[in-house]
Amino acid sequence: VLNIKGRVLPSTLGVVRLCARLADGSVVEGESTISSSKQPIKQVFFDPPYAAPLGEVITAIREADAIVLGPGSLYTSILPNFLVDRIAREVAASQAIKMYVCNVMTQPGETDNMTAADHVEALLENAGARVCDCVIVNDEPPSKLLEAYAVEGQIPVTPDVERITEMG
Repeated sequence: VLNIKGRVLPSTLGVVRLCARLADGSVVEGESTISSSKQPIKQVFFDPPYAAPLGEVITAIREADAIVLGPGSLYTSILPNFLVDRIAREVAASQAIKMYVCNVMTQPGETDNMTAADHVEALLENAGARVCDCVIVNDEPPSKLLEAYAVEGQIPVTPDVERITEMG
């Protein structure tokens, strides 16, 4: 679609289950179960907790000129990569520019009512490392599609840029 040349690599070939700890302390397992939970997600983790990184991924991170995180499902697509051993540390240590592209709309069951700064905060806390240098945030909601998104339970992500700036 974007006419970009490159490769798509899995972060790990390990067999793990994605789990989430919710605001009420309960734990849910599996991507679809996590996305359909009614409680806010506080943390994602793997069961079993250890997943070895693919060597090619570590090499790609070390050789990258830019690392773009997102857009995508924050808790079930972006953050799981940082649960793989060494990935967050390697991204944080990389000299590449690290950009997080925040979603334009919230995702029902996953990022309900979260602002752009809430997204960044969750990214940094769950990764456990400084994995982005800058954040790309949409400051104009897609007005022609707002009604269609609303039917799906999605609202625009509030671009609270000042709060992101305060995070450094």
